[in-house]
Amino acid sequence: MNYLVAVLPDRIQAEAASVALEKQNINSTILGKGYKSADEFGLIDPKEQARKQAILMAIWLVPFGFFAGFGFSLVTGLDTFAWAGEIGNHVIGGLLGAIGGGMGSVFVGGGVGLVVGGGDALPYRNRINAGKYLVVVQGSESITREATKILRGFDPENLQGYATND
Repeated sequence: MNYLVAVLPDRIQAEAASVALEKQNINSTILGKGYKSADEFGLIDPKEQARKQAILMAIWLVPFGFFAGFGFSLVTGLDTFAWAGEIGNHVIGGLLGAIGGGMGSVFVGGGVGLVVGGGDALPYRNRINAGKYLVVVQGSESITREATKILRGFDPENLQGYATND
């Protein structure tokens, strides 16, 4: 499946572009105020992806951190918290390791999700939030090629094509 995304400055141009595409029997979708939202269309929210990635990493990093902290305390024999006793020191070491694993999942999992997750979705979301409109055409390569010719006539701010392996 191929996608073509055109960013147009106002609703009138977006509607005119959509009508021009319809005249050539090319289906399009308008995203923006009064039309489909980015969520309804399926543009990925990078913040949501970052949260999912952080939770996924926490599932295995927190227990790993606990056992690593417990093991480190056991191997080194440190008596950091004299009031806790021998077993208590190992458990506290495990808890501190679990906290470290949780922090790692937030910083690495969440940070990577914010940087990597979303691709071009965030700039498109920002443009919609700024009052711009997106005209999206889905179809074969020949349809998107024809749509490109039509949409160039509307002088879009950006015209980008994508291909998926679906």
